[in-house]
Amino acid sequence: MKTLPSKTVLAVSLLALLPTAAATTYPLTLTDDLGRKVTLKAEPKRIISMVPGHSETVCAIGACGKLVGVDKYSDYPQQVARLPRVGDLFAPDVEAMVALKPDLVLVSRYSKLEAPLTQAGIPTIALDMEKYDEVFSKTLTLGRILNREAQAKNVVLNLRREIARVEILTRNAVRKPTTYLEIDPTPYSVGPNSFMGVLLTKAGARNIIPAALGDFPKVDPELIVKANPELMLGLTRQAAAARPGWSGLKAVKSGRVIDIPKDLSTILSRPGPRMGRALRGLARLVHPELFR
Repeated sequence: MKTLPSKTVLAVSLLALLPTAAATTYPLTLTDDLGRKVTLKAEPKRIISMVPGHSETVCAIGACGKLVGVDKYSDYPQQVARLPRVGDLFAPDVEAMVALKPDLVLVSRYSKLEAPLTQAGIPTIALDMEKYDEVFSKTLTLGRILNREAQAKNVVLNLRREIARVEILTRNAVRKPTTYLEIDPTPYSVGPNSFMGVLLTKAGARNIIPAALGDFPKVDPELIVKANPELMLGLTRQAAAARPGWSGLKAVKSGRVIDIPKDLSTILSRPGPRMGRALRGLARLVHPELFR
């Protein structure tokens, strides 16, 4: 019997994990991340996205032409950057949103937009991608909502392939450094079960933040001192050395403190179709020797 190439086997295996795509039937009722049952009477044609990752995903699944407005942070791809801005999740311009006559607004469960927009007769759906697996499942959900299920399935398949390619490299790492990833100097970090925490592990690092602290916890600086990480990401060596008790940390003494480049930091913080690219960039910082 002929043996299939490993890449073919991987592709077939990934396809098997995904549901069969079909045209969406409307009215469509689904439960969003606020626990609300939302019914869409027809395929949405005019969409506002208030989450940058959702904006990217909408475009990745071939529905960029449906977007009529976005939040102030959405800037990718280029088509999105040219759209009207309507504030952000926490300071939205509701009047500007209503003026755009959307038939759907994509929000987060952390926003307070569902009440004023519902009063204006505009449907909202709250979707969040905080966990790694949610990036894939919510991409498929957006595909279903927008009648782009086949395209969404493709995006998910390609994303899993990209991630698998990086994992093949990092699996060969001789040593996986204990790592602290900072997302805000308060300091806030990432738990191992968040999408960023999973990417950090897949990049060949060992996260020092305990899962019990949550997905994006504010951490006690003393915890960092006790963990004494070998690698620190998301801040400069100078900033780390200036904090009480941090100048003697392994990462600071060895110079393994790396401020993540702005472009990489942006895509790393946005769960969505560029997550594979984010993982590759992160893995280059953790294990530059694997990418020479």
